[in-house]
Amino acid sequence: MLAPNTTLIPKELIAGLRFPKQPVSITEEQRKAIHVKLFEATRLGNSEHGKCRITFHDDEGMKAVETTIWTFDPDNIVLKYGMVIPVARVISIEIP
Repeated sequence: MLAPNTTLIPKELIAGLRFPKQPVSITEEQRKAIHVKLFEATRLGNSEHGKCRITFHDDEGMKAVETTIWTFDPDNIVLKYGMVIPVARVISIEIP
């Protein structure tokens, strides 16, 4: 279920989004949970082509995308077709 005021978008729209440089305001515990989920979601995406829901904040507000994660590094999450979401702008990652 989506959080209030969150728009579910197709991954193809991510390329046109703008992301502020400053990280979203979440706790250190939430940040650690996101990194754990990144490993799990990447493994799931590469081995089983399983999707996850990434909720993030761009310059307009909260958005979510249901997609597979191909890879990530400390700064970016890389999706299919080279779409990128900055890790610092991620609110949560949910794996069904």
